[in-house]
Amino acid sequence: MSEVPGRDPEAEDGTRDSAGSDSDVERRHLPVLLDRTVRLFEPVLSARPGVVLDATLGMGGHAEALLRSFPETTVVGVDRDPEALELARRRLEPYARRVRLVHDVADRIPEILTEQGLPELDGVLFDLGVSSLQLDEAERGFSYSRDAPLDMRMDSTAGTTAADVLNTYSKGELTRILREYGEEKFASRIAARIVRERDREPFVTSARLVQLVYDSVPAASRRSGGHPAKRAFQALRIEVNGELEVLRRALPAGIDSLAGGGRIVVMSYHSLEDRIVKRTFAERAKSRTPLDLPVELPGHGPELRVLTRGAEFADEQETGANPRASSVRLRAAERIQEGV
Repeated sequence: MSEVPGRDPEAEDGTRDSAGSDSDVERRHLPVLLDRTVRLFEPVLSARPGVVLDATLGMGGHAEALLRSFPETTVVGVDRDPEALELARRRLEPYARRVRLVHDVADRIPEILTEQGLPELDGVLFDLGVSSLQLDEAERGFSYSRDAPLDMRMDSTAGTTAADVLNTYSKGELTRILREYGEEKFASRIAARIVRERDREPFVTSARLVQLVYDSVPAASRRSGGHPAKRAFQALRIEVNGELEVLRRALPAGIDSLAGGGRIVVMSYHSLEDRIVKRTFAERAKSRTPLDLPVELPGHGPELRVLTRGAEFADEQETGANPRASSVRLRAAERIQEGV
């Protein structure tokens, strides 16, 4: 679920027709690191019935692979995008008796499990960021390559739009968003121009914003790193959907929901997400027993065993076939059973 760096992330990421048939969706939506994801869950799902929560279901590519590979596994698929849930429902119809679909946000994992009558999970999967479905639909406003309403909501039924952010946030707030979420060096310059321009006419569609950002970045800085609007659009999308705040709450909730020996797999697509994942895993993999004590205190040992050495990346063969895989970073961990 990523923006792919380079010429045009939206065009590169458009590997399937979201308005096409079910077979088109399956053929052209290529889940990232699919085989590796299945292998990571195999030790906990291959020998017995299990439950995996796919916290960012999208169009269901990873869920489909898990259901196909492990015939006794049930998948709880969560997504905030109603259209994605409908496409996933159609895709996963052959496995309907082992699928539960939930329209919700990933940080509500405890409430979701209670509603589903599930005390714990054997696996949790996160495939973060914006989906190919959302990028492909111009009217959603995620793409900077096509003029469209400035929406950017993953759940188009509720919440603040990108236009609301542009037209109501202060210069300081806009600067912070662009700098923190877009890692934009010229955040203050762009924010000042947005405020000046919106006083003349409110922002409604994306083309005007794209041109403003392009004109605000010095020519020398436009020669590398792709289109400068990519950073601004990423920042707005993260703000509109509260992506990093949701992730900071969802990761601990996902870990806490795991049974002993259960596994969590997270795929992120930019450094902001990956930094949160890395830090959360590292904190949970440390002992909380004071260093000067000779024995581990009960209940103070590590909660996780990290399964990946650093972040794992897609190989050249996969990135050649699926450009959206070029920026993926995968990390995985296993819940340590008490007393082990």
